[in-house]
Amino acid sequence: MAERNTVAAAIASQGDLVRKLKSSTPQDKPKINAEVQKLLALKEQLKQMELSSGNECEATLAREVVSAEPVSANRNLALKTAKGTRDYGPEAMTLRQRVLDHVVTVFRRHGAETIDTPVFELKEVLTGKYGDDSKLIYDLKDQGGELLALRYDLTVPFARYVGMGNVFNIKRYHIAKVYRRDNPQITRGRYREFYQCDFDIAGTYDPMLPDAECVKVVAEILSELNIGEFTVKLNHRKLLDGMFEACGVPVEKFRTACSSVDKLDKTPWDEVRQEMIHEKGLSEATVDRIGEYVTLSGGIELVDRLSEDQHLKGIASAMEGLADMRLLLQYCEIFEIGHLIAFDLSLARGLDYYTGVIYEAVLGGSNTDDDVAVGSVAGGGRYDNLVGMFNPKRKQVPCVGVSIGVERIFSILEAKSTGRSRTNETDIYVASAHKGLHLKRLEILNKLWSAGLKAEHSYKLNPKLLAQLQHCEEYQIPYAIILGDGELSRGVVKLREIATRKEEELPLESLTEQIRAKLQIRNPSSAQ
Repeated sequence: MAERNTVAAAIASQGDLVRKLKSSTPQDKPKINAEVQKLLALKEQLKQMELSSGNECEATLAREVVSAEPVSANRNLALKTAKGTRDYGPEAMTLRQRVLDHVVTVFRRHGAETIDTPVFELKEVLTGKYGDDSKLIYDLKDQGGELLALRYDLTVPFARYVGMGNVFNIKRYHIAKVYRRDNPQITRGRYREFYQCDFDIAGTYDPMLPDAECVKVVAEILSELNIGEFTVKLNHRKLLDGMFEACGVPVEKFRTACSSVDKLDKTPWDEVRQEMIHEKGLSEATVDRIGEYVTLSGGIELVDRLSEDQHLKGIASAMEGLADMRLLLQYCEIFEIGHLIAFDLSLARGLDYYTGVIYEAVLGGSNTDDDVAVGSVAGGGRYDNLVGMFNPKRKQVPCVGVSIGVERIFSILEAKSTGRSRTNETDIYVASAHKGLHLKRLEILNKLWSAGLKAEHSYKLNPKLLAQLQHCEEYQIPYAIILGDGELSRGVVKLREIATRKEEELPLESLTEQIRAKLQIRNPSSAQ
């Protein structure tokens, strides 16, 4: 008992000290927190003594002691979003959802079904798949014995899904966030957390048929979103490898040379040339021969020219790549997108898993605003060897796909948008003309909701009619039902068209049917 009394007295004394420090030196947070920790330790000691003795007296004393919560060190925290991220308000989210809905419509038009995968993967699943960009992977702390990382893209998780699940053919789309420790450029739509919209075809099929459809999907999405002129650049990894071989690049340096060429969309050839010589260890003669090829761009005539190139003719991989390109360009002409594509030997796409056709959509042309130029807005290619890495029997499933850079598209459309966008889908606002009608408002609201109509009302019991109508105008709600005792006694309500301010009476017994008919006339899709 004496020991418990001693501890209880110490708690009281320590509590007095904490109170004194808080009042006299509130700025000395480290010292206050240290004394608070001592007080918490004393209280825990007394608690353990009470548990062993069953005596509640000292526990009551402990509860009466001053609160021992540490002083918050975040009182003056400067609130901001993490680097490379942002918040999206209602107007921005309305625009984003419209774009995503359009992308999904195109994916479904082409027969794709959707899947989902975890936002984090085993780290070993992701490492070694992205070339020089592997350093941008977000690692997570050890979680119960598993080394994890946030997904860098949706392609590797898809390949893991296909290989692990023994899926041998699927046409899928996946829209989700991915994460990269990249240097963000917010105005150009480059973030550390961002959405990707992927369309992939897995399975063994005849050459270039799935590949051409992926290019068609990109062209449809970008054309229908009206974001400006664009070009889908095409190239082939086998042709690139053949080109490197013809130029004298050692096989073990193909990938590192490819990563340098991949920078040509942002970096002048002279700088890339210096990197390949001084950092990648290639000879000047070899690099100069590479330069003669990577400056070439065209169409079927370029395929013909390269097919007759004496340095490429004897290289099987180069000839295979050119045969694929000839077929792909033919299919693109049939799909009526030939004017939107370009065979460009500077396109390399540095990711290690590509094995065949690669493509990238870039904005450009007289209708493109330099202030919102964002460069690449889609990219993809064929990756025939990735699934086998995740299949227990190492069985390969050929795949080809494309990823739409919707964040960059959002940036363009946000910059181009003028005026206020509608951020809700409410069709009818239930208003009351005077006091005492909130119960009737709820009754009519319930009927509208039960009929599948989009409706809302004021959360005040007796709102002013003017305030209710102003709400409709501000949020662009097309119709308002106005309740009044006189009309209700006759079994009718007023329907007001907000834009024109025209009013008419509708019978309560057929209210939902008549409103649905009006909405159908106004917008055939709104009342479905």
